[in-house]
Amino acid sequence: MSLAEEIDTVTRESAGSVDRHATSRTFDSTDPATGAVVGVFPVHDAEAVDATVGQARDAATAWAALGFDGRRQRLDAYRGYLARRLHELADLVHRENGKPHADAILEISLAVDHLAWAAGHARKALGPRRVRAGMLAANHAAYLEYQPLGVVGVIGPWNYPVFTPMGSIAYALAAGNAVVFKPSEYTPAIGAWLAAAWRAAVPDAADAFQVVTGFGDTGAALCRAGVGKIAFTGSAATGRKVMATCAEPLTPVLMELGGKDAMIVDDDADVVAAADAAVWGAMSNGGQTCIGVERVYATEAVYDRFVAEVTAQVRSLRPGSDDEATYGPMTMPSQIEVVNRHVEDATGKGARVITGGTDDDAFPGEGYVAPTVLLDVPEDAAAIREETFGPTLTITRVRDAEEALRLTNDTSYGLAGSIFSGSKAKALDLARRMRSGMTSINSVLTFASVPALPFGGVGDSGFGRIHGEDGLKEFTRAKAITRQRFALPTNLMSFRRPADAADQLARVVGMLHGRHR
Repeated sequence: MSLAEEIDTVTRESAGSVDRHATSRTFDSTDPATGAVVGVFPVHDAEAVDATVGQARDAATAWAALGFDGRRQRLDAYRGYLARRLHELADLVHRENGKPHADAILEISLAVDHLAWAAGHARKALGPRRVRAGMLAANHAAYLEYQPLGVVGVIGPWNYPVFTPMGSIAYALAAGNAVVFKPSEYTPAIGAWLAAAWRAAVPDAADAFQVVTGFGDTGAALCRAGVGKIAFTGSAATGRKVMATCAEPLTPVLMELGGKDAMIVDDDADVVAAADAAVWGAMSNGGQTCIGVERVYATEAVYDRFVAEVTAQVRSLRPGSDDEATYGPMTMPSQIEVVNRHVEDATGKGARVITGGTDDDAFPGEGYVAPTVLLDVPEDAAAIREETFGPTLTITRVRDAEEALRLTNDTSYGLAGSIFSGSKAKALDLARRMRSGMTSINSVLTFASVPALPFGGVGDSGFGRIHGEDGLKEFTRAKAITRQRFALPTNLMSFRRPADAADQLARVVGMLHGRHR
């Protein structure tokens, strides 16, 4: 029986494949397209979360002791297991999250690639190394290494329920930590599948990766459970609540929050390619992408052509739950209200709807949002200022790329962005000045598929980084060690030093550094 079939057969008594502990409450996970129950899972209370973290803490010591090679061997077995069952997991993602099967395959493939990179590069990024001791400690050897934190708590999102949390899970495990993962209450079956897959692939370290399920209280209990760090992905509003809770036990946090990402289309851009990228960035996954495109600023030279191309492409999109659908239903039903509010606010302030809108009847029905493109949206409208997180796109005419950059940066968010330009030098200059953690040139979202690049934002988009060497180091503490190799005639760090030792040191410092102006 496959893991997906096991989840299909759960009952309220078994409460899924997750350890119930003493928890009596359960909740249903449902298919957002049909409402069918995907699985039944426990609402873990604080006692259950503490017990899970305790098991993970015991496992963390043995997991860290395996060393980089031992952990890599087991992480390789895990990614092999995921790769062999990719379609099975994609089917589950389609049923529980709603995205098309093909998009689920893309998401899982990216996660597997990141898992491979983290396991393969952990030693180089985190292993012990000697560093230069410098003048004042010339008789010492200096060493630096990065040690695991123990147990890392991961609170994951529902929009990319495999790829996004794996950016913390894989890197934390590779760094030597055990992980307790609390998936979104909208996608607990996917989290349970990932944990069951771990147990099957890595039976000798089964408790190094565990799952707890539930709602906000379960996440709060994880924050208070004495973990070494919390990695959270979600909205800025929820992120503030998580930070406040983590402040109680002084638990450090990594915050991957929302975005209001923009695309700049310059005079010499490939308009067809830019339109294709904008439509994908805005509409794929039903627009439920924190690094997706929500705003476009196109220069006067290309604006009309760009709008025409986007309009033609968007009109060919069709949301639904079948294999031919472009994107699926809104995973979180309440998000539909947010999308509608933003569209209505924009139109009330003079914006034009050229496709979609709240009155569009060209989509399957309840639970879906039509692909919507808005023109002439004022910069103070909610559709410009707030994260929409739906299949909408605003397009604004600007004089030039400099005005586009100014408007792009005029936001409290700073997660990602993209630039389309025929000039490599100009595009790189704009990218460097874009207030965002990540920028793609002549593409969208590409940085997420490069495991060596750090992923994260600034401002209301959060802080800390997953992916890359920065992501590995995010789940460690730096450890500094010095070893005296030989004694100096004069020990400056002693009450027995000569009376004139400090004056001699001052003269040396003056000769070495005083000439610099």
